[in-house]
Amino acid sequence: MDDMLKIVDLYTHFHTHEGIVQALNGVNLGMSQRESVGLVGETGCGKSVTALSILRLIPSTNTMVKGHIHFRGEDLLEKSEKEMRRIRGKAISMIFQDPMSSLNPVFKVGSQISGLLMLHRGLEKKEAFDEAVEMIRRVRIPDPEKVARQYPFELSGGMRQRVMIAMAISCNPDLLIADEPTTFLDVSVQAQTLKLMKEIRERIGASMLLITHDLGVAAQACDRMAVMYAGAIVEEAPVKELFKNPLHPYTQGLLECIPKLDEVKTRLAVVGGMVPSLIDPPSGCMFNPRCPFAWSKCGENIPTETDVGGRHLVKCFKFGR
Repeated sequence: MDDMLKIVDLYTHFHTHEGIVQALNGVNLGMSQRESVGLVGETGCGKSVTALSILRLIPSTNTMVKGHIHFRGEDLLEKSEKEMRRIRGKAISMIFQDPMSSLNPVFKVGSQISGLLMLHRGLEKKEAFDEAVEMIRRVRIPDPEKVARQYPFELSGGMRQRVMIAMAISCNPDLLIADEPTTFLDVSVQAQTLKLMKEIRERIGASMLLITHDLGVAAQACDRMAVMYAGAIVEEAPVKELFKNPLHPYTQGLLECIPKLDEVKTRLAVVGGMVPSLIDPPSGCMFNPRCPFAWSKCGENIPTETDVGGRHLVKCFKFGR
């Protein structure tokens, strides 16, 4: 199966007064057309930096980004800023986790969507506004004509998130990147939003990279999951396979932390130890200081990716080199 998006050995480092923050260290990830992949892991592991690197939104000052991000056969890291502006919002769209800080507070939501349509689809102002109203209707917001003439602060959190989805799908992108799209929503609205995103993605034929710390959210919305730890993907598999047969000790630890209705525990499980410093990372496997199965080799060498079959990949010396 050909990859529509293929990330190869992606490194993103930030130069700070305290030292070099090694945010991404050799990320590898492929996505095919119409596939939905969940990128999961603890806060600070590099999920959002991966998304921003794909869109080339990492500030150029005091940063280093190297590797390859192949999208439709072309390397995005070799594109000019002018070329990237044509790609962002059209071929690749992003749904940010906080719509209140992502939407412009001084423009009505209809104007913000129509501005995108005029830029990328070449529509006239009236035609673009009518299309913006239709997009708002598609994400099932009541009275879309009224909402199009409102400012973001006049809408609820759930409605603002739906407006963000409307903006993201307005140009029928090939790839949707959703960064923690349900974080600020209550549970019932979360479920509605995930269902809506799945329906829209299938309707427009887009792939989706869903960034989340919640494995349950990824399980609902994704075909495949990639588990990230300290700037690298340590395990990747179809959702059912990952839940049934987690191989990496970190993945096993994350799944143990999920409460189960049929188990009574006096204390919730946790992944022991501390997240490593990305300025002064441990030698060898990044997870080895926290790993209950670590041995001498783990502190000396970085494991390579091993394919155990069925698109199940893992970086651990228990399964490969």
